[in-house]
Amino acid sequence: MKRDLYNHLKDWKKSKDRKPLLIRGARQVGKTYLLQQFAEHEYENSVYLDFAEDPDLERFFAKDLRPERIIKDLAIYFEKRIQPEKTLLIFDEIQEAPAALNSLKYFKEQASTYHVVAAGSLLGVKLAKNRGFPVGKVTFADLYPLSFFEFLTTLGKLQLREALEKKEDFTNLAEPIHEELINLLKTYYIVGGLPEAIKKYLFDPTDFQSVRKIQRDIIQAYEIDFSQHALPHEAVKILKVWRSIPTQLGKENKKFMFSKVDQRARAREYQEALEWLEHAGLVLRSHQISTPKFPLDAYLKDNNYKIFLLDVGLLGAMSRLPPQIVLEGHKLFVEFKGAFTENFVAQSIVERNHPLYYWSADHLAEVDFILSHNTDFLPLEVKANQGRKAKNLQIYSQKFSPKYLLRTSLRNFTQDGNFLNIPLYSVSCYEPLIS
Repeated sequence: MKRDLYNHLKDWKKSKDRKPLLIRGARQVGKTYLLQQFAEHEYENSVYLDFAEDPDLERFFAKDLRPERIIKDLAIYFEKRIQPEKTLLIFDEIQEAPAALNSLKYFKEQASTYHVVAAGSLLGVKLAKNRGFPVGKVTFADLYPLSFFEFLTTLGKLQLREALEKKEDFTNLAEPIHEELINLLKTYYIVGGLPEAIKKYLFDPTDFQSVRKIQRDIIQAYEIDFSQHALPHEAVKILKVWRSIPTQLGKENKKFMFSKVDQRARAREYQEALEWLEHAGLVLRSHQISTPKFPLDAYLKDNNYKIFLLDVGLLGAMSRLPPQIVLEGHKLFVEFKGAFTENFVAQSIVERNHPLYYWSADHLAEVDFILSHNTDFLPLEVKANQGRKAKNLQIYSQKFSPKYLLRTSLRNFTQDGNFLNIPLYSVSCYEPLIS
């Protein structure tokens, strides 16, 4: 599976001011596979350390953190010649080895000609607690589940992807192409972007039940992490918050409410549990803003936000929705498809390294996402079907006069003055379209 981040890794390798690279991402998003493929194709050889599988490897960093000694010892242990520029050092699950994590500072300062990449499934949780980590000595990159565009690449739909990425206007796609993309999008809603689930789908595109089993196994692995990497009383709260998310998204008002986690829950009691999930990369938080002005963070409604899952396929598995209901648009899916669609759009925005915001005003109107574009803030309304109503966008327009009003839906590309409809399958490409 070719990942878009691969090109970023190639740029990092060529960088003259290269620092050790830290790749963050939830379990099962494909970090290890990506790094091993990168090492195989771009380097003469590599040394791979998995600190979760072999905790004893941290002993190489126990005596001191001098890169010269560490490299010498690793070369002897792995029977490999470790050379600057030619060998890739991979430190996997580095959050399990604090000394190895701290050694990255010294690789930058004392051995910058050596190429070091580190990754961790709970790296964000570790870094949130380790305030002494040497910021500025490493480069960060985030790996998410495969995007819809990466899904197209994996299916061999290269021309479809290229056509969307090169599109610079709002003329309609040919209807057969549009319909094919809609069907592929529905499939992505079920399979999602986790590599193991996609691999199972590729093996048999008709066996969605096996895909669901893979997703349930991944969910169980996440929940085991809660108990293994958090204190017992914290793990219970993390699990409750995690399992409440499909219910939260299924509400008409998708604002996250701690009362849906536990009727007696107080926000301050469960806030840390929610932050744990966020640092682990398992959820995405969208903040409510009162006014679209720079800087947006100054206009946050601190206690108002929505929480989405990292992967739309997992949302289906946790909601126990039969795949055929999603594919056929069964009436049982009507009420919940808005949750699927918003979750998909949230993923698509975050994958482009944009933060998530939405706007709401005194229960009168709500715009699902606020997107930044140059010096503008553009409202984006999400429609799960082909709906034409735009009441919320009109209210927003009257208050703030944005340059464009955006809607994403199952409709084809359309433009009516400053009102632009972007098909859901192309929402991650909103910037070049608007430009």
